[in-house]
This record gives sequence, structure tokens and C-alpha cells, in this order.
Amino acid sequence: MTFTTIAGAARALRNGSITSVGLAEQVLARTSMVEAQLHAYLTLDTDGLLEAAAGADEELAAGRDRGPLHGIPIAVKDNMTTRQMETTAGSRILAGYIPPYDATAIRRLRDAGALIAGKTNLDEFAMGSSTENSAFGPTRNPWNTDRVPGGSSGGSAAAVAAGMALGGLGSDTGGSIRQPASLCGVVGAKPTYGAVSRYGLIAFASSLDQIGPIAHRVEDAALLLDAISGHDPLDSTSYPGGIEPSGARLGGGLDGVRVGVARRLGGADAVEPDVEAAFDRALAAMEGAGAVTLEVDLPSTEQGLSAYYLIAPAECSANLARFDGVRYGLRVDGATTEQMMSRSRADGFGPEVTRRVLLGTFALSAGYHEAFYGQAQKVRTLIREDFARAYRQCDVLVSPTSATTAFPLGDRTEDPLSMYVSDVFTIPSNLAGHPAISVPVGLDRHDLPIGFQVMAPALEEAVMFQVAAAVESLAGFDTTVPFDPSYGLRGGVR
Repeated sequence: MTFTTIAGAARALRNGSITSVGLAEQVLARTSMVEAQLHAYLTLDTDGLLEAAAGADEELAAGRDRGPLHGIPIAVKDNMTTRQMETTAGSRILAGYIPPYDATAIRRLRDAGALIAGKTNLDEFAMGSSTENSAFGPTRNPWNTDRVPGGSSGGSAAAVAAGMALGGLGSDTGGSIRQPASLCGVVGAKPTYGAVSRYGLIAFASSLDQIGPIAHRVEDAALLLDAISGHDPLDSTSYPGGIEPSGARLGGGLDGVRVGVARRLGGADAVEPDVEAAFDRALAAMEGAGAVTLEVDLPSTEQGLSAYYLIAPAECSANLARFDGVRYGLRVDGATTEQMMSRSRADGFGPEVTRRVLLGTFALSAGYHEAFYGQAQKVRTLIREDFARAYRQCDVLVSPTSATTAFPLGDRTEDPLSMYVSDVFTIPSNLAGHPAISVPVGLDRHDLPIGFQVMAPALEEAVMFQVAAAVESLAGFDTTVPFDPSYGLRGGVR
């Protein structure tokens, strides 16, 4: 029997249907069949996974049960530090960097008994929407290997969708968990800012970055999120209060739930017809299940994309200043220290990272700070006020996750603006600091997955997961990727 869900595998581990070693062998066997087509992993820790799985089996046999993640193989985005395992952030400048410590989210996963299968590919420093910006080559979509998996957490989304892990972690700065989850036909959630510690997450934009789960089922995503969330004194932005468990209301249904329909969130005006039709079908099903829907307007989110591409580059230009050839990774020699630093950064950073660092440095420069960065922060305040008004009328908001399904590799690499627009539906929640989740609800005419986004007020993850679970149940989407053992995954890449 093949297990794809965490909850199902956890039950099987406890009734003796399978062992942790058996689960590890299952994901390794699947990885050996599809990794050459996908390139989802940057590091696959085969020996470490099997050793940890054997330890998990011994613990269960001895009566020590760490909970539902005990003995479950998980894939982790390669911008989270992992002790004694290379962490590159998808960049040449960090190639060969072996961190001496685990990120808090990783440590909590290990404490919960999860097994780290490996580190997954990403756009360099999480800057991108297609995982084509990785210094180590692109990841491909398991539903069609001619298409992108989305980004920047495309490696984790592809690995989970293809059965190369039972769950995954990604990071979401402007949609980098939800958009690839949508394009790969899996569930992906961004928690409230501060709900999950950023300690050990290699920073892109510190006021926006959040770690979150990717899984086949909403229930599994809740299990992962509850394992990694909670206050961490090592992160000054970590929320110090209590948070209701994400899975506390699963099965609560939709009866009487007030759903705000943000059909044009972010000013989106070019939604593919199949995406729009799937969104409308999901809405109709929600109404049939007792939800009360109303159209809502969040006008300031139309400036969200512009504000994001000032705030995020400004913060990344400061965060990436530490990569200077002295303390981490790549160093290219030069006649002077300044020349060494300049050459190290020029050779270590790819074109998209360089573009954003330059943009952010300009936005923060003397004489322009208020005109650009200051104005963008004012827009961010207006967006938060828009959300606050909407949530006075609604329990949750919904929208498509992405205006399109997975697009062909190379289709947008020469046009940064068209790539940036990929995140038009997801960026507003990052700017507001609110949680949001993508749930697969159908396929388009090319058999590519379509995602449905559920958003909620800050710290209301339990309500968000309640609604997401209901949407998932109504859609009845089968997350199984088409796979022919003799032919492999669909698409032209072999």
C-alpha cells in the first residue's frame, strides 16, 4: 500500500500496517523514479532518513510516541538552516554552507518525530514565482514537466505532489507557498506573521517572511503547522500569546459562515476562464453547504503589487548585505577587500537577486526613501484597513490563488513584470500579515491544477482551516499526480 497523507500514514504506523523505515523506503523509491524529471531536491539525505526512520520505529516499539508526525518523511525548503546539512537558499554564494544549528521550525519538526528527507529547490533567496531562478537549475511541475511548479517553494510543492515526501515546509513572502501549491495541486498555508518563528530562516524580507506547511490534505497541513508554531524567544517578532490549534475546528462545516468574495483582489483583471469557472463552482458549492457569501471590495490592494516590490526589495537589500565573501559561502579573491566583496557578490548572486538588491538600495537611498519606501508603507497601512473593514462583515475572504494554472518553463523569464503579476492574489495577505491557504479544487482544460484561496484575520487559523477543509471536501479533488511506471510523469522531459 502507498501512503500519501500524513494522517493516514500515522494511523498505519500505529496499527502496524507499515513502519517508518517502510515509509522512508516508499518516498526514496518514488524519488528514484521521478527526481530526474523534476529536480525537486537539492539535497536528498538517504542515509540520514533511513537511520532516523529506524530510530523512530525503535521509539514506537518502546512505547514512546511523539505524536502524529512521528516517523513521517518531510521535505524542507533549502532556505531553512539544518544542522550538518548543506543550506544554500538556491544561491551560488552559499554553496557548501553547512549550518551549525537547526532553524526553530526544523528543531520543532524533529522534536515532533518528523524525519527530514532532504532540502528542496527554490528560487534564489526565495525571489521568484517559478523556481527557475535557482542557481542549481529549475524544478519542473509533476503534473506536466514542461510547466513550472510555481515558486519560490516549487521544490517542496513538487516533492509533496509527486510523493517524494508526505509533507513539506516552504516559506511565503508574497505567495511562495500558496502559488506553487496551487500550480502543483496540493494544499499550502501561510500562517499569521509571527505565528511561526523565523529563527534560522534565511531572510528575504523580514517584515513579510513566514514559514508554513505544504501537504496533500488540509488536515495534514494543520498537523504540520501546529507542530512548528508557537512563541520563540529567539525571534523578536514571534507572537507571545496563545493560538488556537489550526486543526481545532476541522469538520466544523460552512453552515452560517460569512464568506467575503474578493474576486478582483489585488486588482487582478486577467483571470483565466477555467480558473474563474472553478472558483465559481467552489463558491456555489459553499453556498449549497450553508455559507453566506457577499462580494467585497478591497480597493487599496490594487496598489499591493507596487508596494510589495518596493518593500520587499528594500528589505532584501539590507538583509543580503551580510553576504560579502567574508563570513559565508563563496569568496572571489581581489586586490583589495572592497574588490573581493564586489567580485564575490557579482559572481555569487544571480540576475533576479541582483535586480531586487539594486531596486531596494535605490528605494532606500537618501532623497528617495520617503518618496518610495515611505509611500509603500502607507499603502500597506491602507491595505490593512481594507482587510479590517472586510472582516467586520465576513469570517473569511476567498479568491483564486493564482490567475493562471502552471505556465510553460521559460514563458516569463524575459519579462519580470509578467512574472511578478503571478502573485497578485497572494501578496495582499503578506502585506496585512494575515493567514491564507490554497486548496486544490479542480483541473483546467490542460489537466493542470487550480487553487482556491481562503484568507482569515490574524490568528484565526482555526477558522481558515475549518473553511478550507470544507472546500476540500466539496471539491473532492484527487491530488494523485498521473504517473506511468514505464513512462514516468506527463510532459516532454525525460
